[in-house]
Formats: sequence, structure tokens, C-alpha cells
Amino acid sequence: MPSPPPQIPVRIAVFAPLRRLFDYLAPGSARPGMRALLPFGQGQRVGVILQVDIRSELDESRLKPVRQLLDAEPLFSSDDLAFLGWAAAYYQHPLGEVLATALPALLRRGKPPPPAGLEGWALHSPPSPTQQQALARAPRQHQLLELLRDGPKAGLSQADLRARLGPCGPVLKALAEKGLIRPLLLPLDLPRQTAEPGPELMAQQRQAVEQILGGQGFHPCLLHGITGSGKTEVYLAASRAVIQAGGQVLVLVPEIALTPQTTERFARRLGLTPLVLHSALNERERALAWIQASRGEAALVLGTRSAIFTPLPRLGLLILDEEHDLSFKQQDGFRYSARDLALVRGRRAACPVLLGSATPSLESLHNARQGRFTLLRLEQRAGAAQPPQVQLLDIRSAPLQAGLSPALLDAMQRELAADNQVLLFLNRRGYAPVLICHDCGWIAPCPHCDARLCLHLAEQRLSCHHCGQLRRIPDHCPACQGQRLSGHGVGTEQVEAFLAQRFAAFPCVRIDRDSTRRQGSLQKKLEGVRQGSQRILLGTQMLAKGHDFPQVTLVAMLDVDQGLFGADFRATERMAQLLTQVAGRAGRAERPGRVLIQTRYPDHPLLRQLIEQGYGACAEELLQERQQAQLPPFSHQALLRADALQAEQAEAFVQQALALGQELSQKLSQGIEFWGPAPAAMERRAGRHRQQLLLQSTSRPRLQAFLGPWLERLEAIKAPARLRWSIDVDPLETL
Repeated sequence: MPSPPPQIPVRIAVFAPLRRLFDYLAPGSARPGMRALLPFGQGQRVGVILQVDIRSELDESRLKPVRQLLDAEPLFSSDDLAFLGWAAAYYQHPLGEVLATALPALLRRGKPPPPAGLEGWALHSPPSPTQQQALARAPRQHQLLELLRDGPKAGLSQADLRARLGPCGPVLKALAEKGLIRPLLLPLDLPRQTAEPGPELMAQQRQAVEQILGGQGFHPCLLHGITGSGKTEVYLAASRAVIQAGGQVLVLVPEIALTPQTTERFARRLGLTPLVLHSALNERERALAWIQASRGEAALVLGTRSAIFTPLPRLGLLILDEEHDLSFKQQDGFRYSARDLALVRGRRAACPVLLGSATPSLESLHNARQGRFTLLRLEQRAGAAQPPQVQLLDIRSAPLQAGLSPALLDAMQRELAADNQVLLFLNRRGYAPVLICHDCGWIAPCPHCDARLCLHLAEQRLSCHHCGQLRRIPDHCPACQGQRLSGHGVGTEQVEAFLAQRFAAFPCVRIDRDSTRRQGSLQKKLEGVRQGSQRILLGTQMLAKGHDFPQVTLVAMLDVDQGLFGADFRATERMAQLLTQVAGRAGRAERPGRVLIQTRYPDHPLLRQLIEQGYGACAEELLQERQQAQLPPFSHQALLRADALQAEQAEAFVQQALALGQELSQKLSQGIEFWGPAPAAMERRAGRHRQQLLLQSTSRPRLQAFLGPWLERLEAIKAPARLRWSIDVDPLETL
């Protein structure tokens, strides 16, 4: 009888919220970076092997054997493991969960990697006369058939079709059910399409590309270009050079909504379809893309923040578009910053990192001032486009209709009559922020949060935008039984209803979280805007990020006052960024642009400075204020959060954490400042009471040296069973 294969002791990071590693026995073929299926407690877990042939503190006879090695080859290289280990240590998060985050869901659950090949589609049979007539009433299906008919005989990949049409799953399914197309697996080495030439780079664009590519090894660059200045052309030129030299390029965008237009532009100009990685892909698509990238088979990878963890053996350039955006910071679980990790990864890969924005974060501007980043400027708009004229509209005594002033309505009428498009920005969805009783003053509260329920009239419901609680609209006041209930304030739904009456001849599209829930709806709406079929654009922050609408000549911000007086010390910075980004949607082509900002505070210093001196001057003043107050980026923070069903439990835990922290800080002489404990800005959310403690130090190494032993002490606290706590290093929201 053959002897069993030799077993060696290995150290494994288990996919579990535990801040320790575990030793097992594994076959001699085990290597670091492989996944293994493990007996764990009463069940089983997946983990990643970190070290092999170790000297365990436990006797080998006490080590359990792994149940199965899940990979024939490592999924992570030694450098990948070192990078992820650094991220786990810096953000004080269990390494097993960090490794799980880095994997697509299919691989995280222990499934085998999908077979190599691209999911694609090809023509199957020509449509019958009856089907031809039906296709005339289904333009998307007709367009997809035309693409397949005019494309390569082998078929087109699903990524190609998505890049050209946006999300098209229902269209593919409908055509397949009719027998007109068939699915297939295409080879990975598909021929590249012909690259289209782009515009000649302007002098500042050429200089930026030369500085990005001219340095040796790792050098971070901050591309500060005004809106419409052609930052994407710089990205394209730098990417082309790196790919031609045999390197891989990783491009990160803040929102899934931006991936179709960015994918299409890179594909058209570079002649190859980027490999896309984001959460809207199905599990097989995402796993396959991840495997292709990790094997070096994809020259260009484009994704949202989690794509920063994708293994890329030939990484030659890292690009973050809209680097200031909050979406690059994960706000729950493993709370990492993709922007900051991009810098760490670029240093490890010895490649340039390019951060681009029209409104750079104060942290990045500070790094540029300190010489850590190379500052590159684009100070004029591309082509014949000119910066828009910006004007404040004083609405203190103006009679508003659905939040729109007479002056704004007149301006809209003129632009629409001239065959232009108008963009209205209101960062408040729903019909009205609150439902109020005009007899007794009752306001509909959320039963689970310290918040009001928002009125959604079209769906006849009240909704909490924090916990998702839904209620039907009452027919009378529950406090006084009165009948005079109505919405107070203005949301995008109310503005849309008004515009449909006032400008009935001009189609209006509303873009917010409510109107884009269905898959593909956002892409369809944006396509209608770009084709000019939608004349009025109305939406929330979803419209402010990186979109190019060349026919928009008038941008109006309906209510900016709510953002002028935020309690968070970053509120002013974010307001300045938002105003600048929204204003930048106007006049991006040959047609001149105009921006109207409705406000009841026309003399507010931030508004005056932004209009008269621009974002750069505003950012410089904010940096001076931060330095005087010793706030980030001139200090470094970590935020302890705790929540429980009982307010006393959360408060007691944070008080105990403070006592342990003060004792440890004195013992280690770390000089840590403690702010709090204090309730969160919204103390009760989803039925849980929230407390927090802010830690601050002028030295990042001292703060890091303190956090490790402090968290060990916190884990030893016997907290109530349903109390939850977490640590957020470099938090972007401290209230």
C-alpha cells in the first residue's frame, strides 16, 4: 500500500475576523499564495498559505491537516502577499479578511478559477421577416445585431459589447431566446482593433506626459487640471507608452457609472478593450478578469477602488482619476483608502503613480507642497472651450417654484430655445425632505434613526435614506389627527414634476439613486443625454463626477446653502470641490458655458473666493487653517467606533477604551491626543446607538506604534454580545 504524501507545517491566514494566523499540515506541494480548504471550529473555512515548512509553536501531532489545496499554482506572489500584509498592518485589520477582500467572490468561497477564455456572443441565424419587424421596435436589439454582423467572424466578447452599448444583459438574453445569437468562449488573445488618433496634445499636456514617463522608478505625480482641460488625454498618452513598452496599466475611477465611458474611450484610442473590474460584474466575469490580470494577460485594467488589490506582475503605471473623491475610501469592514494604497503599491512596483483631479484633496496638495509629489498643471480648457462664467443668484426674497428662481427659469428658457442643454444640480433626492403636519407641527420621524423620513410621492411612501425603513404615507397626522399633511422642502422628484409642466416641450431626465436602480438604466439615461434627446438634466452628485456633456451650456445649482455650514472640519473642502466639479460640466465644447448658483448667502467667503479666485486659492487658505489648527494633513487620526442596542453599552465600552488608551499612551510616551468619547453625528442609526473616540498625533509612526497594543487590550474587554466596534485609520468622516 503506497505511503501517504509527506505533510509539512504551514502558516495560514484564515478568512475570518481574527487578528492571528493558524498553523496546519499541508501536502509538500503547498506554496505561499495558494488557497486551502481548512477544518475550522465546527465547520470549514478557506484561507491563504503564507509560509511553508515553518517551525510551529505547537507540536506537529496537534496540527490538523488541510482538507484540500484549492490551487495548482499560487494566486498571490510573494510581493502581493507583502503588499496585502502591509495594508492589514497599517489599517489594523485581520490579514485573513484583507486577503479575502483582495479576491473576487467566486475565489473567496473556495471555487476553482473559471476556464481561461472570454465570454462572448456570435450570430446564430438570420432573423425571419416577422422578427425583422419586431426588431424595428427594439432599437437596442437591432443595434447589438448590427455590431455582431459588422464585427469579427469569431464574435465579440461581452466586455466589447458592454463597452459599446453599456449594460446589455437583458438584450443578449432576449436575442438568445429568439435563436438569433449564441454564447461562446473566445480565445484570450483576440486581435486588437485599430486605434483612433486623438487630438494633438497642448504644451502643458505634453510636459505632463514627459514628466510622468521621464522619472526613474516610483514617482508620484499630481495632475491638477481645471475641468475640461484634457486630463484624460494625458492618461491615454502615458498609458499608450507604458503598454507599448510591455507594462501593465491600472486605472481606478471612483464610480461604476464612469466605467462605460472610460472603457469606451480607452478602447477606441488605444486599440484594446480594457479589462474591467467592479462589483456590477457577475461572479464568473469578475473572477475571470482577475485571473487574466494576475497572469499578465491584460495590458490595461480599469476598475473601482477594490481593483487596487488585483495582482499585476508587470505593473508599469497606476492612474487614479478624481483622486479627491470619497468613494476611494472604503467606509465599512476593511476601511482602506485606494488612493493611499496606490502610492504604496507604486513604490513596491517601482512605477509612476498619477493622481488626477480638477479639485485635488488637501492631503495631495500638501504632499505636492512638501515635494513628495510632482505637481503638474493644466490651466486651460482643451480645444476651443472656455471656462464658464459663474454667477451667484441671491434668492433671499425671490418667489421660488419647486426651488427654482425667476432668474433661473428665464435663463433656462433662453438656453433651451437656442437648442442647448441645461443641467440642474440638487443634492437631495425624493419629493421633499420631510412630511409635516401644518396643524400641530408633527414631522414624520424614522423609528430607527435620529432622522426624518423623506417623502417619495410617486411611489406613495416615506423612506429613511439612512437605514432604508419604508412607511406608507399616512392619511392623517398621528399626533393630532389633522388632515393638512404635506411635504416641506424640495427634492429632485418635485423639481422633475414641475419641469414636466413648465418646460413640457423639452424632455427632462432625472439621474439619482432612485431613478437608476434598474441595471443599465443609468447608462441608458446618460446615452440619451449625450445624443441630445434629453434637453434638461436633473440630478444629484451622480452627475458631478467626470461626465462630459458637450451640449450643456447652462449649469444651475439649486440649493448649495445646506453644505456651507457643516460641522465636520472637511465640510468646506468638500463643498468647494463639489461646486467646482458641478460648475465644470458647463461649456465643455465650442458653445460657451454659464453657471448659476442659487444662494441665500451671496456674501459667504467660500462662495466669493471660489468665483473670484478659483479652487486653488481656496485650497491654499484651507491648508493654512488646517495647519493653524493642527488638523490633517498636518496631523494623523484614527477613529474608534462602537455601536450597541443600548446606548449605555456603547458609551461604557468607549469610556473603557479611553481609559486604556490614556494609560498606554503615558506608558509608551506616545503623546496621543484623545477627542471624546462623543456620540456620532447621528447617534442612533438602524436601531443602534453609536459612540466614537477620535485619536490624533502629529506623528504617523507614533500613532501606528500605539494602535497595535491598544487594540490588543480592546479585544480583551468582555463586551456585551451584540456590541460592535471597529477602528478607522485616516478616517474621512469624523462625525
